[in-house]
Amino acid sequence: MGVDYLKFCEEYSLATEQVSITLGEPLREHTSFGLGGPADLFIRPYSAEALALGLKLCARADIAVYILGRGTNLLVSDKGISGAVFDMTALNHLKIEGCRMQLGAGLSLSQAAMKAADAGLKGLEFAHGIPGTVGGALVMNAGAYGGEIGPLVRSVSVMDRQGNIYDLDAVAMDFSYRHSRLQEGEEIVLSALLELETGNREDIRETMAELARKRKEKQPLDQRSAGSTFKRPPGHFAGQLIEEAGLKGFSLGDAAVSEKHAGFVINRGRASAREVNELCQTVIRRVREYSGISLELEIRRWGDFT
Repeated sequence: MGVDYLKFCEEYSLATEQVSITLGEPLREHTSFGLGGPADLFIRPYSAEALALGLKLCARADIAVYILGRGTNLLVSDKGISGAVFDMTALNHLKIEGCRMQLGAGLSLSQAAMKAADAGLKGLEFAHGIPGTVGGALVMNAGAYGGEIGPLVRSVSVMDRQGNIYDLDAVAMDFSYRHSRLQEGEEIVLSALLELETGNREDIRETMAELARKRKEKQPLDQRSAGSTFKRPPGHFAGQLIEEAGLKGFSLGDAAVSEKHAGFVINRGRASAREVNELCQTVIRRVREYSGISLELEIRRWGDFT
């Protein structure tokens, strides 16, 4: 017997006003690829308490839980998601005290970088132009142009699937290249405390403007993508390996390897998630055949791709 989602919504809504719930929300509206079928439940909590309540109700009803930021490092199946997708973007507070920034999980990482610059704090310049959220950045230890978020973290407030809240220090977060303990999926970011350094506002803004210029020059910012598609193999660059294998511009339907930067897979307009996934797997196979190096996906995949 299936889950009675209408009953679930009624119980959840009666228990708290700090939530909005939609049935069958198309996830293509919430991913940078512009791809993804419907979610059984699309839930946006406006407080940690509402999130905890939703997690408990999902556990009781045996409903699978997915945590979504701005969907910028994500490929969602055309078939959609069987379960509940919790959209964290409303948990987006920001507080600055001295050199420390308290950032909500749903805050745009790029916005956090701009606020740091306004306060004369340096260290987040690399994040200007990264379109994801603070929570997503912590999960993936996001970085660019020689910077990463991990070294800036002093503590992260997380919630487990039972609704318990506790803090993790930087050591417990187990940061490494595009990795943190949060990828195990049992803990959900609520907020993070970062420590930056004081700097000159104009110098910080100049650095950010230079990085923005480089991004515009080298990355397909005018195309729908999930950012850098493949992890950087030790001692190599994914884009260079893909180009050397003759795959720059390679396409399946409207899914294509960018002509501007071969490390980006793009949706030229009418691609399906299936086409994007098949293209990625083909790139991995052909790069391995050409160079002997196995690329790994940096983007995450949700749902059924069989």
